[in-house]
Amino acid sequence: MMPLTLANTGEEQMIRKVGGNAETKKFLENLGFVAGSTVIIISEIGGNVIVNIKDSRVAVSKEMAAKIMV
Repeated sequence: MMPLTLANTGEEQMIRKVGGNAETKKFLENLGFVAGSTVIIISEIGGNVIVNIKDSRVAVSKEMAAKIMV
């Protein structure tokens, strides 16, 4: 397992776990970041990532991406 911030651009990854406090987990789950979902990093700028998840593009800060384990 590794944080989403270390995943390679363009590779499909399976979300294994979402960390953080209850508020952070709920926020990420509402965006579609739930265990078992697949995510693809489209681009990375300064640690912040743009990902494809559930047919949507979502921008996530590096702090949030570090809480998503793949």
